Amino acid sequence: MNKDEYKKLVKKHTPREDKLHNTIYAFLIGGFVGFIVEGIIQMLMNMFDLTRVVASTWTCLIVIFSASLFTALGFFDNWMTKAKAGLLLPTTGFAHSVQSSALDYKKEGLITGLGSNFFKLAGSVILYGILSSFILVLLKVIIHG
Repeated sequence: MNKDEYKKLVKKHTPREDKLHNTIYAFLIGGFVGFIVEGIIQMLMNMFDLTRVVASTWTCLIVIFSASLFTALGFFDNWMTKAKAGLLLPTTGFAHSVQSSALDYKKEGLITGLGSNFFKLAGSVILYGILSSFILVLLKVIIHG
């Protein structure tokens, strides 16, 4: 069997993904998560008389803690397979990537396992986030003086 025949065979048996269904489902799940987050913000503002900025900060901490806890308990991965990109809000996705990297290497010890692999996936997000911010600030300074 040559490469072309093998590729045809693989393509024939590869399950088809319904992209429109997944997109709509992710949109609805993401909207529902956003609705819950906004509800938490409103609840914190009303119950504790916080400003929107402070309530949003506390809500971000609650979401990060929840995503990390659910990852550690093994729920988040199962939810991700069902919800697709709907749960990958920047905060939950980042917390999940850090937590899952930490859990994958915890048996190798604190230094060589946990410490060296903690930001394995999240490190690239941090690196390119900082790099793109720096480039955009340079462009703003060059354009606007």
